[in-house]
Amino acid sequence: QVQLVESGGGSVQSGVSLRLSCAASGRSFSSYVMGWFRQAPGKEREFVATISNGGARTTYADSVKGRLFISRDNAKNMVYLQMNSLKPEDTAVYYCAASYQYPLRIGNIAYWGKGTLVTVSS
Repeated sequence: QVQLVESGGGSVQSGVSLRLSCAASGRSFSSYVMGWFRQAPGKEREFVATISNGGARTTYADSVKGRLFISRDNAKNMVYLQMNSLKPEDTAVYYCAASYQYPLRIGNIAYWGKGTLVTVSS
């Protein structure tokens, strides 16, 4: 069993940076593929980024490539999402997720966090 708790969301202006954190509790964190999804108001949840269990591989949604960056610290049981040059269309609830398979997909998620809201105003 893994529990995921996101933090770092907030209301920001367009163009600024924000870093989301996801704290994982439970055993064998380093065995999980981790990632982030987001869900904007009135839209379906969508994939943002994923990182392999050792951190060597990452995959990003085309809409965030070059602006958002995922990382993890297995010693601290933490996953991060560095978000740069934020745009109003990045406004969403961001969810941390864990899987046994790379890359993360909606269909292979083993554990979800409860989400943290990011609001970007123009």
